[in-house]
Order: sequence, then structure tokens, then C-alpha cells
Amino acid sequence: MDSDELKRNVDRALSSIARAADKQSSRVTLVAAVKTVPADVINAAVSYGVTDVGENRVQEFVAKRDGVQGAKWHFIGTLQRNKAKYLVGKVSLIQSVNCAALAAEIDRLAGLRGVTQDVLIEVNAAGEASKTGAPLCEADELIGYARTLKNVRVRGLMSVPPIGADASVYERLYRLYQEHAGKQFDVLSVGMSGDYEKAIECGSNMVRLGTAIFGRRKQ
Repeated sequence: MDSDELKRNVDRALSSIARAADKQSSRVTLVAAVKTVPADVINAAVSYGVTDVGENRVQEFVAKRDGVQGAKWHFIGTLQRNKAKYLVGKVSLIQSVNCAALAAEIDRLAGLRGVTQDVLIEVNAAGEASKTGAPLCEADELIGYARTLKNVRVRGLMSVPPIGADASVYERLYRLYQEHAGKQFDVLSVGMSGDYEKAIECGSNMVRLGTAIFGRRKQ
């Protein structure tokens, strides 16, 4: 992908997000999903208006972090407890806290490093066996537990609805978010390249776009 195409994609995504957000009278954050995207391309996207970038793989974050300038890092992939040490205190937001054990490990590491780590609770909105995340029926319990931790700040929810899911799935996530929303609980991260406009219409205020910005990943 050349720089002109990348700029067009970023401009198109930002414009589409702004239109969808305006309909809901909300502000929506774009997180560029940068799995397999090299640092120089990420830097170009930042120069075109991307402010937040999200990595799926710990090893890629470690390899690319120092080469990317001027962006907030998010971790958006499945996180194993033994790899949390590479992220705590080094990313703005860990979006994929899917169980109490992971929350506790993040809290332990944050305490050792003297930081407060912002996190999102990952919710498996449709109970798909192929996806991680707390089932909707258990999300309240995980949110409540994570909020007791001294070195973790629960900022909201993240989810990956099924492809082609109808609006009811997004609306259930929004209702759960609204039940807990407050000054610090202010993020609902739902929506990717194929569904972000629908997600925004149903209340999402953060979307994670990869293909829409960088094109399809090479196999």
C-alpha cells in the first residue's frame, strides 16, 4: 500500500466515524489495529491523523513500540498471564481482560511498578466457543472483582460480536455498559472494519479498524 492510499483510507475511516458519531451525539475514538503492520507504516498513519494504535500480539508490540512515535498504544488481543509483564505500565489500555486471574496478575505487576493500569473487561457477547471473554451473565462479577483491585482501573468493556450479528447483540453490550458507566467507566470498545458503523449506532465509543485502514493482511 502506498502513502496516498493509506491517507485516503485514514481520511475515509475518520469521516465515516465522525458521521456515525454525529448521529448519536457522541465522540468515538479510532484505534488502528496494527497486527503485522510495520512501524514505518504505523508512523505514516499517525501522521495522517491516527492517534491510537492497537496490537494483537505481545511480541509484535515489543518489537515495534520504540519505532512508533506519537501514538497511544492499546493491547487488543488475547493476553496470557505470563506475558502481561511486557505490557503493564507500557500501554495506555489493555482491552482484553477476560478473567479474574488475568486481572489479578495485572494488578500485581502494576503494584510492583508503581502504576495504575487502565483495562477493559472483555465480554463474549454471543457466547461463542471460539472467542475469549466473560459471558454476559458473568460480566458483572468480573467487573466487580476488577474494581476491587488497587492498581487496576476498569475503564469499560470490549467485545467482538459475531460476523453479521444483528443490532440486539450490540444493544445488550450497550445496556451492560450503561449499568456501570461513570466518570472512570467510560469506554465501550465494539466494532471492527466490517461492523463499526453499526456498533457506533448502537452506542460504541471506540472502534478498532485494521483492514479498513491498512488493507487485507498478506497470508
